[in-house]
Amino acid sequence: MLIKKSKGRVLVAMSGGLDSTMTAALLHEEGYEVVGLTMKTWDYAASGGSRKETGCCSLDSINDAREVAVGLGFPHFILDIREHFGESVIDYFVDEYMAGRTPNPCVMCNTHIKWDALLRRADQLGCEKIATGHYARLGRTEEGRRFVLCGDDTNKDQSYVLWGLSQSSLERTLFPMGSYTKTEIRQMAEDRGYRSLVTKPESYEICFVPDNDYRGFLKRRVPGLEEQVRGGEFVNMSGDPIGMHQGYPFYTVGQRKGLETAFGTPKYVVSIDAQRNRVVLGDLEDLDRKTMRVGQVNWQKIDGLPKDGLDALVKIRYKDPGSPAFLRWDGEKVVVEFMAPVKAIAPGQAAVFYHEDTVLGGGWIVDSDPLPR
Repeated sequence: MLIKKSKGRVLVAMSGGLDSTMTAALLHEEGYEVVGLTMKTWDYAASGGSRKETGCCSLDSINDAREVAVGLGFPHFILDIREHFGESVIDYFVDEYMAGRTPNPCVMCNTHIKWDALLRRADQLGCEKIATGHYARLGRTEEGRRFVLCGDDTNKDQSYVLWGLSQSSLERTLFPMGSYTKTEIRQMAEDRGYRSLVTKPESYEICFVPDNDYRGFLKRRVPGLEEQVRGGEFVNMSGDPIGMHQGYPFYTVGQRKGLETAFGTPKYVVSIDAQRNRVVLGDLEDLDRKTMRVGQVNWQKIDGLPKDGLDALVKIRYKDPGSPAFLRWDGEKVVVEFMAPVKAIAPGQAAVFYHEDTVLGGGWIVDSDPLPR
């Protein structure tokens, strides 16, 4: 029979890094009965990469998480979700690039893989709550709706990747890091003897592409890809050929470097035509957009978009400061009308709608309209 502490039993996702370690440590100190769980999501060796396995999937990271658990005296488990991760996140990642879009695997993983896996195992282990090391906070409306708020550390805020979480998931989630800055967390870790984690380098790469070479990953993942897409055309805004490229999946909207061709003046990827293997290039101002459409929207703080529309701050990428816009329905999609032009809206990326520091909802960018010239 489980003897629970006063605050209950919580399953903590432990990657072996500083933030998840401090999440577990702080909850333990607050009186929760902590259970640690490290998810094995990916074998880097299976991708054919040249570098040593790193990040949350490595044996060193798993051992770091277990060492913390042993030191604090709570149980630690390893959950192998590689098959599910491969089918859902890896296949999605490849399919999006092959469709000429720019994927966001972190959002997909959080929404459809990690939370699902955590909650299933939490039920098996008798845990009422789950917790992660994300820099975000949680709120609740008077009507009982749960929603994500920005973390207090604006430089580390991760609310952008959490828009897809459902009400039932948020109901059982804790984000202890959200009320601290990274500087405070480092000092708190030092005070608790976790010096090695404080000096451990942070990874900003996609976990299954640790060499950050997504082109190489696609080539290894899709047999014969280079032969399929080689010989495509760069075209200008009028559709005239101006050069040859290496294959449309190897480019993203807004890209300037790595075009392998000198054009005399800086050129940017404006759009990608997967069907004709063409990459449209233009000048910086050709990236400007004032309208886009967003699909598969998940609402958090509000229960759907009001009939008359809504003003919001909209972020179109992780480090985007956000742009004021008006939201309205168009069938099953939300049309976002920006108050001023924004650059490099990439289909396939996430659009997140905010009111001040509160996540109203979010969805996937479908397309955008070029400005009249």
